[in-house]
Amino acid sequence: MPGLNLTRDEAIERATVVKRVHTYRIELDLPSDKDVFTCKTEIRFDAVPGASTFIDAITSTVRSIELNGEQLDTGLADGERITLPNLAAQNVLVIDADMFYTNTGEGLHRFVDPVDGEVYLYSQFEVPDSRRVFPVFEQPDLKAEFEFIVRVPTPWVVVSNQPEVKIVPKDCGCGRAQTWYFKPTPRISSYITAIVAGPYEKVTSELTNSEGRVIPLGVYARKSLMPFVDADDVFELTRQGFEFYEEQFKTPYPFEKYDQLFVPEFNAGAMENAGCVTYLEAYVFRSKVAEALRERRAITVLHELAHMWFGDLVTMQWWNDLWLNESFAEFMSTLAAAENTRYAKEAWATFAASEKTWAYRQDQLSSTHPIVAEIRDLQDVQVNFDGITYAKGASVLRQMVAWVGQENFMAALKEYFTKHAWGNTVLDDLLVELEKTSGRDVRAWSAKWLETAGVNTLTVEVADDAEGNITSLGVRQSYAEGFETLRPHRAVIGFYNLTDGKLTRTDRIELDIDGELTEVTEAVGKKRPDLLLLNDEDLAYAKVRLDKRSIETAVKHLGDIDSSVARGVVWGSLWDTVRDAQMPARQYVELVLNNIGQETNSTAMRTQLLGLSTALRTFVNPQFRDETREYAADRLWQLVLAAEPDSDAQLQLVQAFVNQTHTAEQYENVQRLFDGSITLDGLEIDTDLRWNLLCRLATGGRATSEQIAAELERDNTANGQQYAAQAYASFPTAEAKAEYWEKIMVTGELSNMIQRYAIAGFKAGEKELTEPYIEPYFELVEGVWRSRSHEISLQIISGMYPSEPTAELLERTETYLASLPEDAAALRRQIAEARDGVARALKVQAADI
Repeated sequence: MPGLNLTRDEAIERATVVKRVHTYRIELDLPSDKDVFTCKTEIRFDAVPGASTFIDAITSTVRSIELNGEQLDTGLADGERITLPNLAAQNVLVIDADMFYTNTGEGLHRFVDPVDGEVYLYSQFEVPDSRRVFPVFEQPDLKAEFEFIVRVPTPWVVVSNQPEVKIVPKDCGCGRAQTWYFKPTPRISSYITAIVAGPYEKVTSELTNSEGRVIPLGVYARKSLMPFVDADDVFELTRQGFEFYEEQFKTPYPFEKYDQLFVPEFNAGAMENAGCVTYLEAYVFRSKVAEALRERRAITVLHELAHMWFGDLVTMQWWNDLWLNESFAEFMSTLAAAENTRYAKEAWATFAASEKTWAYRQDQLSSTHPIVAEIRDLQDVQVNFDGITYAKGASVLRQMVAWVGQENFMAALKEYFTKHAWGNTVLDDLLVELEKTSGRDVRAWSAKWLETAGVNTLTVEVADDAEGNITSLGVRQSYAEGFETLRPHRAVIGFYNLTDGKLTRTDRIELDIDGELTEVTEAVGKKRPDLLLLNDEDLAYAKVRLDKRSIETAVKHLGDIDSSVARGVVWGSLWDTVRDAQMPARQYVELVLNNIGQETNSTAMRTQLLGLSTALRTFVNPQFRDETREYAADRLWQLVLAAEPDSDAQLQLVQAFVNQTHTAEQYENVQRLFDGSITLDGLEIDTDLRWNLLCRLATGGRATSEQIAAELERDNTANGQQYAAQAYASFPTAEAKAEYWEKIMVTGELSNMIQRYAIAGFKAGEKELTEPYIEPYFELVEGVWRSRSHEISLQIISGMYPSEPTAELLERTETYLASLPEDAAALRRQIAEARDGVARALKVQAADI
């Protein structure tokens, strides 16, 4: 919300006035049956005598403000900030206020479990939402110690960053209550503090860390969900992560305990609250899921644990160095998975399929930015949790580690953590340590990789003689218009030859690529292989263009490549050629259908099936779209029938077929799976898959409201309510679309997760039903952005943007962007990204002839 913005200049100015924040003592009274809760906060801080500043506080009511023993006028509070005049050198500020519960996944989220009526609360504070729970100097460099005292109904438990020191029961007029007292935290930023409360159930364990300390471990979930929680797997990954990080960083875990909580209606994957990590409940698997999702959970567990060092122990000074948190945690989580977990064999292949694909897509949008981004205000940072900050940053760090050496890299991190523990840093603080340990010019490297935007393209140029021996091999580097930087790349060229039906690597050349053309003299005289794979092992961050012969081999034998990482590089290269309109979309459709059945990496399969969906929906030339969709769905059904029973591939292919269902006969197969008149060996139609089938039947007009209601009665859970909203919104009627348009765009009555599913339903089906809402979207979207919270408006802006790419939509979007006022930069970025998607789709469609 623009009225709640905080600029970097304001933060810098406030930090010159507020010299040091010592402590927060936060007393919360959390009733289960109200819209607001009570917060009394005491803050002790040093300041410039006589100066004035403000403290952030999103309040319902402010009862009193006391500064250094004097009562201030409550009119100094405007519902968003509280002005603090005439400060002393040492200050004690006490504020008594009511704050709002939310249903948006921001601040203190309140959820009622439909299974048993129990109330559950959890906090989510990143980026600027601790101010929704207590008054706070909401910026990462004003660290302090936080002491929480929390009063809740007696059946509840409370979890925070630190262990509780005592629990005091009390009878009162409203029934039995209890007050939980927690130890003060070390000096941390407010956005990683946490409160989770409700009748959560837990499983406990412990580990002994590298310095001999016993670290208590806990895994928590709602009572109705706890039977599905695989706590043993979470504990195993946690122990492996502790062991790996403490060994690599030579820095012990910095907190006293480590709790991990699965919480309802969570917007992101997880949040790195110090010692109190929260996860979305989709990571609790009540039905069979693809192995890709299990591996994603593992990476997320390791990612959040890495944050205990990157972000929590040492924190960026301002949000332009957000990458110091996210890129490092993303890279380290995959490195830990590859070197110390059961995912070792597939971790980097998964990284290539998921993170690299995300990074390349984000880096080619008009909104791309350097990894070290310019963050002017909170609106900037809220839209910068993107593929650059996470995936490109992690990819570039992998390149850096290959360049400076892993041992030197980790030695630099040890010094970094030692020097800056419990403090704040900027980029240069890290570069200083990297230059010391590596002896390399890391600043020059940083200038090209961290401080510029855009992705380079590396193209193979090869010639051979009549005997098939290589006479020249070069790698040509280019850049996109507007991003004129040529970068150094550490890369591998793999020679792959077809042997006994498999494409196997027979030779390997590792080299540094720099400048416009790099000659690979080591290759001269070698036999030209069937596949010359540039960026084998996926060390480099660049789009790769193979030579013609290698492309022909890859297209024909992609599934025969015996390395999952190498297959991932080829999949990615060919997908890039489609997105750049160099391969017809229908050829890519054929490529996927011919090879996906042989793919063994679950995430690669998932990524390519998503690419197939994108191609069929927006990249295939409209004049061929219906027939191509019908053909693709039929081929997917044949792949389903051929898949190994009870396999990961069988489940993913069934889900892909359901999503592409188009004809009456295809819908009939979905119906038969749903009602059990057809069964597939090894495939259980469990709760979530049953909902997937029903939502698709609703999209095709083959389900009724009564069927959805009956299914919801069978599964009256949070998940069931979300699926039901999707199913109702999927009905192919004008009335259903109008009803959910009103709920999403006008009244805003849906909670964050119900809204997400309802948007998916609204957008499902044929374009004719949503075309009438194109103009209303542009009429209402700025008002949505200005009036709703960030998370809610983010869902709507991207989710409700018209999905059919046309020249008319492109023109309308351009006109709308030109009309936006200057203060709508965050909205402009999101609309511009949608515009970029339309422009790219039209270009790719034109090449699909």
